[in-house]
Amino acid sequence: MRVVIAEDSVLLREGLVRLLADGGIETVATAGDGPGLVEAVRAHEPDLAVVDVRMPPSHTDEGLRAAISARALMPRLPVLVLSQYVEERYATELIGRGAAAVGYLLKERVADVAEFLDAVRRVAAGGTVIDPEVVVQLLSRRRGQPIESLTGRESEVLALMAEGRSNNAIAGRLEVTEGAVEKHISGIFGKLGLDPTPDDHRRVLAVLAYLGRL
Repeated sequence: MRVVIAEDSVLLREGLVRLLADGGIETVATAGDGPGLVEAVRAHEPDLAVVDVRMPPSHTDEGLRAAISARALMPRLPVLVLSQYVEERYATELIGRGAAAVGYLLKERVADVAEFLDAVRRVAAGGTVIDPEVVVQLLSRRRGQPIESLTGRESEVLALMAEGRSNNAIAGRLEVTEGAVEKHISGIFGKLGLDPTPDDHRRVLAVLAYLGRL
């Protein structure tokens, strides 16, 4: 796997390079700003871009905007956002554009190297890996009430759905039956105003599409 990293902190950037190398993943280019990311993607056509949200010059949302520009060059480019923040506008735009091969992880919640490398590989393979806290924050900011109307168990199921887990995996994690999981999912979509679908991956995409079109 060939990766491009966009991160303005030199120490963190080099740390990511070494971390990926230890996992057998090659970093073909690094960038410290948005234009550098776009140019690196143009030059190397990587298998994945790992992108920070806030980069020079304004340190607001340059990373996300650059990721969207990079995807305009390579529409199927897998993008893993690694940030301290949930940036609402461009996060929903990036996630809502099909949602396949997209990840959004919060730096402070990445506590396990193996899980991080697993997320890198899953996104590169076309999967979706969204930190449950990102989903919760985006939903609560956009509507306020619907996310609060979920029961504790429904919130747990939604968090696992955001990680791309199947019904069977959710049932195993929560130690309930698949039938119970299906019931909770139906309740989630009803409360959030989403049409339920029988396909696990499409259910995750429906949540993300909901976020993107509000």
